[in-house]
Amino acid sequence: MILDIDMLRSFYASYSKNVENAKKTMKRPLTYAEKVLYTHLFDPVALHPFKRGEEYVDFRPNRVAMQDATAQMALLQFMNAGKEEVAVPASVHCDHLIRADLGVEKDLPTAKVQNKEVYDFLQSVSQKYHIGFWGPGAGIIHQVVLENYAFPGGMMVGTDSHTPNAGGLGMIAVGVGGADAVDVLTGLPWELKMPRLIGVHLKGKLSGWASPKDVILEILGILTVKGGTNAILEYFGEGLDSISTTGKASICNMGAELGATCSIFPFDENAYQYLLQTGREEVALLAKQNAAELRADGEVYANPEKYYDQILEIDLSKIEPHLNGPFTPDAATPISQMKTKGPANDYPMTVEVGLIGSCTNSSYQDLARAASVARQAYEKNIPVKAQLIINPGSEQIKYTAERDGILEDFRKIGALIMTNACGPCIGQWKRHTDDNNRKNAIVTSFNRNFRRRADQNPNTYAFIGSPEMTIALAIAGRLDFTPAVDTLLNKDGKSVMLEEPKGYIFPPKGFETHEGETGAEGMEKLGLFIPPSKGKQDIEVVIAPESNRLQKLEPFAAWDGKEYEDLALLIKTQGKCTTDHISMAGPWLKFRGHLQNISDNLLMGAVNAFNGESNHVKNQLDGQYVEVSTAAKAYKAHGIGSIVVAEDNYGEGSSREHAAMEPRFLNVKVILAKSFARIHETNLKKQGMLALTFVNKNDYDKVKEDDKISVVGLKDMLPGSKFKIVLKHKDGSEESFLAEHTYNQTQIEWLKAGSALNKERAVK
Repeated sequence: MILDIDMLRSFYASYSKNVENAKKTMKRPLTYAEKVLYTHLFDPVALHPFKRGEEYVDFRPNRVAMQDATAQMALLQFMNAGKEEVAVPASVHCDHLIRADLGVEKDLPTAKVQNKEVYDFLQSVSQKYHIGFWGPGAGIIHQVVLENYAFPGGMMVGTDSHTPNAGGLGMIAVGVGGADAVDVLTGLPWELKMPRLIGVHLKGKLSGWASPKDVILEILGILTVKGGTNAILEYFGEGLDSISTTGKASICNMGAELGATCSIFPFDENAYQYLLQTGREEVALLAKQNAAELRADGEVYANPEKYYDQILEIDLSKIEPHLNGPFTPDAATPISQMKTKGPANDYPMTVEVGLIGSCTNSSYQDLARAASVARQAYEKNIPVKAQLIINPGSEQIKYTAERDGILEDFRKIGALIMTNACGPCIGQWKRHTDDNNRKNAIVTSFNRNFRRRADQNPNTYAFIGSPEMTIALAIAGRLDFTPAVDTLLNKDGKSVMLEEPKGYIFPPKGFETHEGETGAEGMEKLGLFIPPSKGKQDIEVVIAPESNRLQKLEPFAAWDGKEYEDLALLIKTQGKCTTDHISMAGPWLKFRGHLQNISDNLLMGAVNAFNGESNHVKNQLDGQYVEVSTAAKAYKAHGIGSIVVAEDNYGEGSSREHAAMEPRFLNVKVILAKSFARIHETNLKKQGMLALTFVNKNDYDKVKEDDKISVVGLKDMLPGSKFKIVLKHKDGSEESFLAEHTYNQTQIEWLKAGSALNKERAVK
């Protein structure tokens, strides 16, 4: 079964012609990213040389993907749009709500009971509005999308920040908030600032213990978590030939950690074979017929500096295994340097847990290479020092890996096999430990390692590596183990070494989902996939009024026409403030469909600049120190608006729009930051929030704990206009400075209407 085959046939029938028209209009060769962007304009007549990093452009994506945590809020918004069905193919994937605890045999049935209300809601909404539904256990959204939906040359948005994973198969795939997804689902234009283009030239070939994961870990060290903001990373060069499609997907996946809009690889033989191996022969042939336009033009490759805004040269032959962390994915350390860096930085050097999986590294090849290391530990009688946890990426991967003995290789050295779901990667890990505040180190093949993210322990030092390095360090039990040169003592007292990992790209016997079945067809027979319904569906979506997990949305109030005067300072955050800090995951995931309840976690992880503590701010009404949400609710109850002041890259991380909706719900009017992460800034705009940045970043230091803050300029707001920020200090003195914004005229209208959805309703 090839899903959405009619859409794919239609797309490829006109793709090359549309690219040719774009080249004629632009009067120059195009990069691959440009070809995909320009063939997805909402109005092709609007085609012109858009200014990168400046002009907003309306696009028409081919499809939408949603995971269960973010799908709830997205579909609650879609239900208010008054549509009978979605305008483009879409899918929902139940992967975030499953707790990793005792193993798949116990965890999956428990999740089905605990989350039944949410799963029933998502399934009924999906059937009512013609959306494909992948049930709990089917797999992690991005692995399932890569196996079933991703296609070269396409454009997709997804309500998860790691949607760019599909770039490994040649898609422009962008993580967005639910409101953006609703635009696409309702057939409206999807707006995006035309991205800058960073060309990444890969030369040479990976060798030894180095893996595709190490490529992106090294790039993170070069560009940092802000280096890709409002940019697409487009990969090219002879180095591409030796990297599998799933390896390329891993690289694209973690491009999200750079703040990049997305990343993309051109179509090649690896992609062709991946499509064939995953049962999409017709798509493979259609792509091959369009192969000349599923890559940049020859002139671009000959003179890349003329066509990209920035060039990054990476010699794969010089890449060595990395460990990135702790607490931020851009703290890059080649493993050979950890012996010095670890003690110098007082890292806990004992590895207590190794975790393999996540949407970044849970493919067949990932598991096969890691299993080759596990097999050596068993055969060479090497004791495994750390706990080992495995999360396969999909039921297809799990079943095939079980059939081929890969999972048994893990079990032989004591590994626990978890559900095909995100689990520990997004905080859904019930860690069994003696002290959940104790300083310790874990190594993961995940994508993020923010403080508290995996296990809610602020003193867990989480390091990111490849699956093969994760298992090697779990076996050794040390952060500073370099498998290429270091030896281990086996149970017989002999010094032995681990050999380089090996693993098939594709299973020799082919992929399988159950007893000879493959792909979506097999998943449907297993009851793990329900295809989109056809015709009008007379289905009532029931949300119990007393539910604490689901709540119908009420529209936010429109702007009242007044300036924002005497706002209470809710919190001045210090240092990194990600969406994990603003709206924590973990146990809070269960409230993703209930805005009122989840708002209780507002900014609970953010550090208060005035006392260095989390979730402990001064309530200006009585001078008491309380939780951030408690202060916000008090201000709201007294009709007082509030403001959040923050440092650089505010809202880094997940696409979760709850981080924008919660402050909006609790009457926060303005977020004033040194800079914003792309997705979060867009989410704030969509929800009718005012997102401002300091013209002079040093003005951040002027804001005091008891300040009343006025924000003047809303009445005269235009694209490019400035705001005056007036600080009224407790001693009666005042200071003022300027702030700026990036709103275009449409976004200003969203703000004044109260939200983008309010504006769309008004237009209708």
